[in-house]
Amino acid sequence: MACTTLRITDPMPAPHWALLERHLLDAITDAYLEFYDRYFDPRGYLLCVPRWGALDGADDAAENVDGLTDLYALGAPQVLLDRYRTGMNGHIRQYTEARSPSTELARDGMYFREFPTSFDWLHNGEGFHPLFQEGLCDPGDPTWQARMRRFAGFYLGDDPLAPNYDPEHRVIRSLMNGSRGPVLRRAEPADWAGEPFEPGRFTPNRWHRTYDDYLTHFSTYRNVAGDNPCNLAATAMAFQTWLFTGEERYRAWILGYVDAWVERMAANDGIIPSNVGLDGAIGSAAGGRWYGGTYGWSHTLTGGPVVRHTPRHLGRSIHGFALAMLLTGDRGYLEPWRTMIERVNDRARTRDGQTVYPQMHGDDGWYAWTPDPFQRGAGELRYWSRPAGDLGNTPWLRYLAGEDPDYPVRRLHGELARVRRQRQEMDEDPTTPDTRLSENPNSLNPANAQALVELMAGGLGDGLASGMPLHACVRYFDRGARRAGLPPQAAALVAGMTDRSVDLTLVNLHPGRACSLVVQAGTYGEHRFVDAATSGGAAQPVGASAIDVHLGPGAGARISFGLERFVARPTLGFPW
Repeated sequence: MACTTLRITDPMPAPHWALLERHLLDAITDAYLEFYDRYFDPRGYLLCVPRWGALDGADDAAENVDGLTDLYALGAPQVLLDRYRTGMNGHIRQYTEARSPSTELARDGMYFREFPTSFDWLHNGEGFHPLFQEGLCDPGDPTWQARMRRFAGFYLGDDPLAPNYDPEHRVIRSLMNGSRGPVLRRAEPADWAGEPFEPGRFTPNRWHRTYDDYLTHFSTYRNVAGDNPCNLAATAMAFQTWLFTGEERYRAWILGYVDAWVERMAANDGIIPSNVGLDGAIGSAAGGRWYGGTYGWSHTLTGGPVVRHTPRHLGRSIHGFALAMLLTGDRGYLEPWRTMIERVNDRARTRDGQTVYPQMHGDDGWYAWTPDPFQRGAGELRYWSRPAGDLGNTPWLRYLAGEDPDYPVRRLHGELARVRRQRQEMDEDPTTPDTRLSENPNSLNPANAQALVELMAGGLGDGLASGMPLHACVRYFDRGARRAGLPPQAAALVAGMTDRSVDLTLVNLHPGRACSLVVQAGTYGEHRFVDAATSGGAAQPVGASAIDVHLGPGAGARISFGLERFVARPTLGFPW
């Protein structure tokens, strides 16, 4: 008979990491409430000068509530979800009202139908990441569901006000797209830089100091017509909508669009092209150059203090392939990316006795040679495929491989130091609402969930703040409070994972009160627990995507789960 409940009653002395984990959640909560009170008004409007643009625009404003939905889904208190909702709803109203009179794309409002009028998916995804993750917190919320349906509809090809998608050629028709449709003309630097501002008023977070610096930065951001791999991030909205509706058209659109990119890679020697024309032909909107287009393989910036190679089309697009994997359970969707890494590194050459590898491609061929192999997306591939003995070389992954047992404590101490530093910098912040850009508070936002996602959920923390769905080995639900996340007196640590197993330590820090939780296999229940064994005990069969765990007062244990991955239909539904 399958085990549906694990009852853990043996006492466990409170581990140092567990006390630090709960302390960090409390510290982030306290610091964020201070942050919110300083930088938002009671309506949820950010106290800044709202501007359109890629450097200090709407996405940066929304990033000041980033992390809150991720943290709540782990077990942070309700007050953070309340602040998120006030801040996100206020943000949408504020940027719907905000105008940029000399910028065509934002002349009648920066948002239309609660969404950017037309902008790129590096920025759309960053800004709306917390909104997309809201489904992890309250998937039945009618406002969130209505937004996801509307936003996904901008990309299915049937919205006359937003003709972003061409179903015949399977292209999103521009790098700049949104609720008012695609930009099909040549972009101007002002489309990216927004409204001019007087010298000395603002202190941008980067090297820029004047509006002319902004225009210089965007002087090469001209070629936006046609499809770009960045647009694969737009699949996140259809995925979220499919999760709560189950409607096949959302799934079919994602798979059809991802399949189009798989075919393009196969036709381009295994390398993802950074421009596809309106006719569906590789490179046809960039003079036949498969490597052309803004953010593409040849996107090197020479303005500013240093030359910067920025093939940013590679930063989010891999997640579109991962979504197709989630929808189908077919890990073959990862193979085109793995092949691309191999194809680029096959171009290695020897220079001055040293092997060097290309990172970029332009009119004169491959360039930007470095001693490090081309590795864009390699960490994500290792995370999803988990080949035996090759989880990767980050400190977290080395810990999971058993090489650094002190890593969790060290990492949590580092996060507490970060929160203290941000509070001090907040106290020293000289900006006022009329001299503040939307990006200025970003570095002070203490609601960074990356470390906790990795340690508590075995999740891909590097994917946060991208708009793409969370990939995690396990997820928790508080059965007593009937909400997402761990109970407030519980702590969790993923101590090891392979393709077929996960080792998880759970502990109840309350000495006098039991608690009950549900452990789910995968963020969306896409995995299945085969069996479960506590330390020293025999494995009990589970055969389900979730299992109840009852923790007695002060009790804890390390649990080893057998795992089957990507075998169940993903869902946002709570286990009850």
